[in-house]
Amino acid sequence: EGGGNMAASGEGAPEGLCVPERQGAGGLALLGLAPSAPSCPHGPALLFVKTSQGKEEGRRFYACSACRDRKDCNFFQWEDEKVSETRLAAREEYNRNHQPPFTHRQNVERYKNFVLLPLSKRRFCQQCQRLLLPAEWEKHSDHQFLCGISTAQLKSPSQLLYPLENKKTNAQYLFAGRSCQFLLDLIIDLGFRRVLSVGTPRLHEMIQSKASQEDFRVRSLLLDIDFRYSQFYTEDEFCHYNMFNHYFFGGEAARETCRKFLYQGSGERVIMVTDPPFGGLVEALASSFKKLMAMWKETEKEGHNLEMPVFWIFPYFFESRILEFFPSFSMMDYQVDYDNHALYKHGKTGRRQSPVRIFTNLTPSMIVLPVEEGYRFCAVCQRYVSSGNQHCEICNSCTSKDGRRWKHCVLCKKCVKPSWFHCNNCNCCALQNHTCEKTDAVCFVCGKAGHKRSTCPSLSHT
Repeated sequence: EGGGNMAASGEGAPEGLCVPERQGAGGLALLGLAPSAPSCPHGPALLFVKTSQGKEEGRRFYACSACRDRKDCNFFQWEDEKVSETRLAAREEYNRNHQPPFTHRQNVERYKNFVLLPLSKRRFCQQCQRLLLPAEWEKHSDHQFLCGISTAQLKSPSQLLYPLENKKTNAQYLFAGRSCQFLLDLIIDLGFRRVLSVGTPRLHEMIQSKASQEDFRVRSLLLDIDFRYSQFYTEDEFCHYNMFNHYFFGGEAARETCRKFLYQGSGERVIMVTDPPFGGLVEALASSFKKLMAMWKETEKEGHNLEMPVFWIFPYFFESRILEFFPSFSMMDYQVDYDNHALYKHGKTGRRQSPVRIFTNLTPSMIVLPVEEGYRFCAVCQRYVSSGNQHCEICNSCTSKDGRRWKHCVLCKKCVKPSWFHCNNCNCCALQNHTCEKTDAVCFVCGKAGHKRSTCPSLSHT
């Protein structure tokens, strides 16, 4: 993925568009998706504002929804900027030129031709990340490629493709087999028959691989920004989708595919499972997920006041941010691990344990975690917890977030990490060798107390 010099003038643009979730004395605030937003190759841009604590709101600007690093996409435009017809035409041409070389439909046809080839003629270009037909071999003669691509490899594209590991845009840290199998078993046990897989190619792949089994009735639709998957899945199995701006690259046809999939015909219950890039903006993700949930709601004939069931897989330290947008969600103790991430692996202990958890709007007691991995049911909390998560009688809750046993601080009136100690200067618990910074909790946008940045009245959210 990338931007280009035609996408923006770049003059006066802030250095880097990284938008932290919590900022100190100022920074950038996301205002959302404006109705008339300009577009880059990744779809409609998001509207931001530069802020400074206690000072007047800064100038608003548009930036790429998917890429927070301008090296990946340098789209930038001031909200009040008048863009010339010449520049608009150049931008449209740039956006067209930065779309994939083949459409999804063309890739489906190419796949049909590819599987008819004898094994000796099945080649995959590693440099272009593309299945090659014999007529294309010469163009890729100086590239590295794999030969003899088997049917099993075609059914496991996440293992054939190089993971895109830009943590702010794609971050394809793929589920380890243990976590993927656990999720699928849990989905089946809970009675779901359709899985909207948003940014979870490994789970989608596992479901697709079992589709031919007679007693397997689960179906999946993959929504992902990685268009390479269109080489392996039909238009009913994959939609090119940007989860940061709820943009379907395939237009209304792709939206309709998603709507049809969400329709719960014949009692086939639907659940959305999403595993976004951990560096992504929670506000933008929450906005898109609410739109997908609303799409499901439109298909619900029963009219019950229910939410579409969701598994949002994200690090535990984003819990307060997720609950800010989805108060009905709760965090499960299950530690999700990944094949291609150096730290987020199963079997580690202490602070090295995976911080990735499942956030869900399902009743916690319904989520049965594997006892053989040390999880146990807390009768008081009515949910499964990790072995190190001991029930605190004072808090009346199993309070640990990171898998270690937390301790109760009487002065803070809550449980804290075992490595933290109460600091009288800060009047809270912190690491023993921390630097004391006594500050009053105020909104960093306007400098006033009583509210957070996300609800600051000085920002007019769109």
